[in-house]
This record gives sequence, structure tokens and C-alpha cells, in this order.
Amino acid sequence: MKAFKCILGYRLFKILLIIALIFLLSSCTDNNSLSQQSYKPEFTDIPHNKANTEYIFGVHPLHNPQRLQEVFGPLMTYLSVNIPNAQFKLEASRNYASYDQKLYAQKFHFSLPNPFQTINAVDKGYQVFGKMADDENFRGIIIVRKDSGIEKETDLIGKSVSYPAPTALAATMMPQYYLQTHGVDVMNDLDNQYVGSQESSIMNVYLKNTAAGATWPPPWEALSDERPELKKELKVIWTTSHLPNNSLIVLSDVPQSIVNNVSELLFDFHNTDEGKQILSAMHLSRFETANNNTYDSVRDFVRQFSEKVRPIN
Repeated sequence: MKAFKCILGYRLFKILLIIALIFLLSSCTDNNSLSQQSYKPEFTDIPHNKANTEYIFGVHPLHNPQRLQEVFGPLMTYLSVNIPNAQFKLEASRNYASYDQKLYAQKFHFSLPNPFQTINAVDKGYQVFGKMADDENFRGIIIVRKDSGIEKETDLIGKSVSYPAPTALAATMMPQYYLQTHGVDVMNDLDNQYVGSQESSIMNVYLKNTAAGATWPPPWEALSDERPELKKELKVIWTTSHLPNNSLIVLSDVPQSIVNNVSELLFDFHNTDEGKQILSAMHLSRFETANNNTYDSVRDFVRQFSEKVRPIN
């Protein structure tokens, strides 16, 4: 019996030894295979020195972010397709405060600010190289309901007025200046409500949340075209004088060759079928050349506004 156990133990030992040898050989083979795989060279289809440089193009809140993408997204595609080795990305901001913060921190390579933001941006490292044309459209308008009974500016005293944001030049500052110079003490006679966007300013009047709303022509035309009921219920009752339209600015460290390419495309935009279609969505006829001095009249207006209406930070 004892001999039998020894023989069984010996055979079990041999079996375990064979299993261990098989496992060891298998492991060596797998490791050799993995080693060979790790040394295979890898290739990419796009050489690194040909990769596109991304340029961030910020547009101030002319519209809410979704509509801004619909209107200006095709322009970014147009620039990206037609300028070699460059990719343009639209940066929309949820409100004026968010846009201003990014603009003044130089987060944008290119941008389309309003004239007030333009003069501030020039002081923070940007240069004006162009602008939207149609200066006659860069004016404030004040909208009321047709059944409101409001006929003269002083009828607004004691009532609420909606605006997009405190620093919206055409849609807030210019209407407030107009009212201030037509018998209304804006900061004391009105309930001023800053509602975040052009569309919201208009809709607050339509929904009877405010007695009047301030905006500027392009958003009013675009929204009322989409929603005809607005023109049935609302009317533009007052219009301000105009200032130079929104600018095109660029950071000083963007290569001049890229600035030249963008300029050539934008200033000839209205002569192309694709450009005409994109401009139509902006309610704009064309882009045109400009420089820092183009906005000197805006500096004068801001000074007068600060003296007569409220200080601007």
C-alpha cells in the first residue's frame, strides 16, 4: 500500500511538472508576440506640419446662442473651406457679461463686437480691420403693443421696459439715451429690466411682462418674419439716430497673412452666391473696411451717455 502511494505521488508530480513546462513555454511565446507587436511602426494619414490652426471667432449676443449658430455657423464654414491650413470655430456666449469677459481676456482670435465693446477691445490688444455695413441699421428701436395706449415718451413713466443687457449699445444704451433726452428720467422713472437677449426683450412686450422693449432692427425683423403674430400685436414706436455698425476685430498676434485672407473673403462676400445667402440671414448687405478711428464717434456717444444717463463700467 505504501509503495502504491509513492508511485501515485510520483506520477502526479510528473503531470504537474509537464503542465508547468507547457504554461512556461506558452507564456514565452505570447510575450515574444507582444514584444514584436509593440515595435511595429505606426503612421498617420495627416502629417503634423500640415495640421490646421484653429482660430476662435467670437460674436457678441446679437441673438440667442442657438440662432447665432444658425446665422454665423455657415460663415465659419466658408472661411475654413477657403483659407488653407486654418479652421474657424464660432464661439457663442449665453449673455453679454459672458462675452465681455472672454473678449477682454483675449479668448478670441477674431471677433464681431458691438461698437461699445469695440472701443474697449481696442484698448486691450485688438485691432479693427473691418465692419458690418448698413450703418443706418445700427440704431435702437423701442417696441410697444398696439393696444398699449402709449403714444408719447412720457407715457412710459412708472412702467417697465425690457432690454437685452446694460452694455448692448444699439438695443439698450441708445434707446435709454433717447428716452432721457425726451423727458424721461431713465434711472428713476422706469423699471428697467435686463432680460438677456434681443428676442427676450421683444417677447416680454408681446407677453405683456413689460410695457415697452428695446432692441435694434435685425433681431426685430428676423423674429417677426418667423412669427408674423408679433407684427400683428406689436409696433415700433420710436427710433434713435445711428452709429457705426458692429466691427470686425483681430488680436494683434494673429499672422497678417491670415488677417489678409479673412479680409479678402469677407469684403468680397456680397459678390458670391453663397455669400449673399449667408448675408441675407444676417439682414446685412455686405462687410466693409474699417479701422480704429472709425469708432471715434462711439467714444463721444459713450461719454455723453455716461454724463446724462448712467455711468458705464
